[in-house]
Amino acid sequence: MQYFITGATGHLGSKVVAELRKLVPKDPKDAIRLGVHTPAKAAVLKNAGYQLAAINYTDTSTMVCAFQGVDVLIYIPSLTYDVQDRINEFENTLTAMKTAGVKNIVDVSFIADQFNNPFQMAGYYAYLPARLASSPFGYAVIKNALYADPLVPYLPELIQRQNVIYPVGDQAMSFISRQNSATAIAHVAVKNYLRDHGQNYLLTMKQNYNMVELSTIMTKVTGQPIGYSPVSIREFADIYRFEGDGDELASMYAAAARGLMDKTTDDFQRITGHLPQDMFSFLSQKYHK
Repeated sequence: MQYFITGATGHLGSKVVAELRKLVPKDPKDAIRLGVHTPAKAAVLKNAGYQLAAINYTDTSTMVCAFQGVDVLIYIPSLTYDVQDRINEFENTLTAMKTAGVKNIVDVSFIADQFNNPFQMAGYYAYLPARLASSPFGYAVIKNALYADPLVPYLPELIQRQNVIYPVGDQAMSFISRQNSATAIAHVAVKNYLRDHGQNYLLTMKQNYNMVELSTIMTKVTGQPIGYSPVSIREFADIYRFEGDGDELASMYAAAARGLMDKTTDDFQRITGHLPQDMFSFLSQKYHK
């Protein structure tokens, strides 16, 4: 079997590469091909012996060449907040798969896929499962809950503020670590029975967390008092707009405030055979004073 991973140099993609390497039965460097947009940034992976293939989501011919001989495509989308661009990239990918003869896709998606979700990218995530259901490919959709990882570098700011400020009121949010996500993605990719019926998975920790619960965990982990004092959706967007994604993040928390980001499942355990890491364990492991 030949596996292809898009976004292989990213935060999630690099972890998927490492997890997939543990599971493939033959030399992983022969079985895993990595799709990169800027080959110069993948020098470490090339030096490690992996097959690299340059891809351009706007040019299907580059993807057709890259996908030759591939059995399973692990599709990790690009980082863009433009719904139409994301859809175009995905459609071009499906076209290239069909031309190159790729039969199976593991599509990485997100919890915010409801028809009434105000998150700016919800339209893309809602489109994915229906689009794949009408395609000729074997597939599985793997939806991630919110990544827990960005909370770690955010902790110093929260310590300074002495409060979590997410504008979600009394609603809870679901989380998963990138490491746990990568583990599940790799298992689905190599085990055809986990991806041969159009499965739709949601990866979450065993429980969700409201902001009082989350801030209490943060206080225990950091040894610093962190409470919960939510700002408004508009205030949150204004605070983080200078970072380039304030409005997008605010729309995601607007969804959480409506109770649309709190679902939990046992899908991770069903896929891997063990429980996902919980929030206290994750933050304790990653945070260093």
